[in-house]
Amino acid sequence: VQLQASGGGLVQAGGSLRLACAASGRTRAGYGAGWFRQAPGKEREFVAAITWNGDSTYYADSVKGRFTISRDNAKNTVNLQMNTLKPEDTAVYYCAADLGRQNIYYLRLRRTYDYWGQGTLVTVSS
Repeated sequence: VQLQASGGGLVQAGGSLRLACAASGRTRAGYGAGWFRQAPGKEREFVAAITWNGDSTYYADSVKGRFTISRDNAKNTVNLQMNTLKPEDTAVYYCAADLGRQNIYYLRLRRTYDYWGQGTLVTVSS
């Protein structure tokens, strides 16, 4: 499985960005997906997750109400719409895939994921 994240860039505070994670390879049976981020000098943290069938989503408290995760199974992509961005959202954003069809509780955890994308940089200026 290969994951390609895209959509990062530089945006002013209050602006929006839409990240996309395109999956290829052994994903026909469906996969749970998550977005994590890592700011300079900090550990990678959970942002949002969606189950393999799209029935459930979960968000970190810091992004709840501002970010929306969704999936387009026809295109085999998972998107992260980020609105009302803040300088503290600045980080490299990584998408990840879980082939085990775990429930939403486990999709918050880094260790659940089997594959990771290369990351895309989001910079929010104040």
